[in-house]
Amino acid sequence: MANTLWDKGASVNQAIEKFTVGKDREIDLFLAKADILGSMAHITMLASVELLSKEELHTLLDELRVIYKDVESGHFTIEEGVEDVHSQVELILTRKIGEAGKKIHSGRSRNDQVLLDLKLYTRNRLMELVEAVEKLFATLIAQSEKYKNSLLPGYTHLQIAMPSSFGLWFGAYAESLTDDMQLLLAAWKICNRNPLGSAAGYGSSFPLNRQMTTDLLGFDGLNHNVVYAQMGRGKMERSVAYALASVAGTIAKLAYDACLYSSQNFNFISLDSKYTTGSSIMPHKKNPDVFELTRAKCNKIQALPNDILLITNNLPSGYFRDMQLIKELFIPAFDELLACIEITTMMMQEITVNEKIIDDSKYDLIFSVEEVNRLTLAGVPFRDAYKQVGKAIENGDFSPNKNIKHTHEGSIGNLCNKEISVLMKSIVNCFPFDKIQQAEANLLKA
Repeated sequence: MANTLWDKGASVNQAIEKFTVGKDREIDLFLAKADILGSMAHITMLASVELLSKEELHTLLDELRVIYKDVESGHFTIEEGVEDVHSQVELILTRKIGEAGKKIHSGRSRNDQVLLDLKLYTRNRLMELVEAVEKLFATLIAQSEKYKNSLLPGYTHLQIAMPSSFGLWFGAYAESLTDDMQLLLAAWKICNRNPLGSAAGYGSSFPLNRQMTTDLLGFDGLNHNVVYAQMGRGKMERSVAYALASVAGTIAKLAYDACLYSSQNFNFISLDSKYTTGSSIMPHKKNPDVFELTRAKCNKIQALPNDILLITNNLPSGYFRDMQLIKELFIPAFDELLACIEITTMMMQEITVNEKIIDDSKYDLIFSVEEVNRLTLAGVPFRDAYKQVGKAIENGDFSPNKNIKHTHEGSIGNLCNKEISVLMKSIVNCFPFDKIQQAEANLLKA
């Protein structure tokens, strides 16, 4: 018989067990550290309301710290026949210290337990993402400054349009990441509220101190209403998924540009051979496979909010097993996005820029607007200047002046990288990472 927290002695059909457990044993390994931290906070609170003795508390905390170290070292497993991480932790405790191990579930349900685990797991993964996005941002700003005077054609409708620069190109993606960071901050705030004590979604008759577990785990506050705490399952993951999708959208577009710009027809940038792959038949090929895979992976991540929505959008209030499947989609997305961010940062640091693009006469017409503006500043009405330059182009008489003088905020000559960097820093400073790390350290401290 499987080891389950809800076992009442009746046998379970093995096919039913396999179907309902699904991938929980595999996926729940990612939640093990969070589950242990949540249990440590919960039993500390139980002791404070005299549902555990001080001796039982100290024994349980010591054993939970041992299990936590096993997780960190990779020795923790969920045994065959054990339903999930919650069951495995409780089983280990019961084997080691007997009846006290069974008391850790008092005042909670697997419903609020997994809610808590997911929130603790998610906020730690968000910490990693924020750090990775900051590094990519810094790389893009540095490259923007380095190549701020290197011009390249800007396009509308994939037709050459007006002068742009690598300073603008790199800087545009840097500023895009500031908006993505705002969404990560919003997702963090939704995630960083404590559901523990909501039990199965209707609270408990035990005299729980929910504020105490909130403080012990470093949360900003409570999910106050116990029904809403349960309703937050799926909503939190979807909200975070929107933030992940936003970062992925920025990187996917950057990857697309890099693929386009590195082709021989454009020849705006080139990639080191170590970042490209060859062809089995064409010896000259240097394929931008890394950027292509990055684009595909990030497009896949952008589908994640919709995947979660389709699982949850037709459910009434209360818990349903449908929500179990969200973990299989949600948890792997963090590693996928982090890998994309890290490889993009590496490649952006070593990208080679063609600094003589506009020497090619096929780009001369991107300077036509500059000539219209020059005539307008000299007193010619804009519409007349437009017609005058247009006629010169038609007659083949247009001669470009490639001396660009853009000065307004955010233009070629005034990138505002310093202001964009200040904005990014102000957003990052809103994440209370120190508080979280200190709370977790305090729980683990013997």
